[in-house]
Amino acid sequence: MEIRTLRYFLEVAREENMSKAAERLHVSQSTLSKQLRKLEEELGKKLFLRHSFSIELTEEGRLLRKRAEDLLSMADKITAEFSAMDDVIGGEIYFGCAESFQIRYLARVIRKFKEQYPAFHYHITSGDTEQVTEKLEKGVLDFAVVVEEPDRKKYHALRFPDSDLWGLVMPSSCDLAQKQAVTFEDLRGLPLFCSAQGWLADLPRWCGDRLEELKLEASFRLSYNGSVFVREGLGYLLTFEHLVDTSRESGLVFRPLSPSLKTNMYLIWKKNQIFTPIAEQFIRELKNFMP
Repeated sequence: MEIRTLRYFLEVAREENMSKAAERLHVSQSTLSKQLRKLEEELGKKLFLRHSFSIELTEEGRLLRKRAEDLLSMADKITAEFSAMDDVIGGEIYFGCAESFQIRYLARVIRKFKEQYPAFHYHITSGDTEQVTEKLEKGVLDFAVVVEEPDRKKYHALRFPDSDLWGLVMPSSCDLAQKQAVTFEDLRGLPLFCSAQGWLADLPRWCGDRLEELKLEASFRLSYNGSVFVREGLGYLLTFEHLVDTSRESGLVFRPLSPSLKTNMYLIWKKNQIFTPIAEQFIRELKNFMP
């Protein structure tokens, strides 16, 4: 299986049209079709459903698309790393970031670093801890920002200066919004939204084995999406402070949990990982900022 063929496959998957993909790839449509047929033969699976004017991925095609995206990201990253091995003034770094207002600290370090090294480029992938850690393990990312205690046997870690405060986002018009803080008893019987990670890892630190008394209506990886459902009156969102717009115009308010529940945030990277010179320099800059 060749990298070039995977690039062909992904372009066709994006365009959902063979002729448009061929035009973007600067190859003939017959060449493109031949390469994709060879790929299907190699895998022994049908990857596309071909219609008159479009194509559609099969279930196997959708699986390959996900795997191919990771493989090509890795291939591009390897090429960039080797190009930058002797370049101490530039290069590329890949970050995966969980949601937190503390991301601003990372942004500040990157801004300062860009001022020193204008040829430095960075890439940001957003996701929850599970998603970004998976990409870190695959080597697609150099660093991951996570909101749970990292495995110190596997990762180096730098803790961010602050902690994230848990609370409830709700319509400003509801009775509960009149309180200064929200207790466990306030949450009982409410349809709750929360990330799966927060529900399983963070909330038990707050309420112990009483978690089963609460009702998880739905889980969201992104707090913004959860806030949309809150605004539509479908439930209440358990999340970090500062992730959702709770200005007066938003119609939403945030109230902290009582007793207080906080989560620390870490920037991690794999132990024994070999970095490019620019990434090594970035680590030193981070350590100065987050001792």
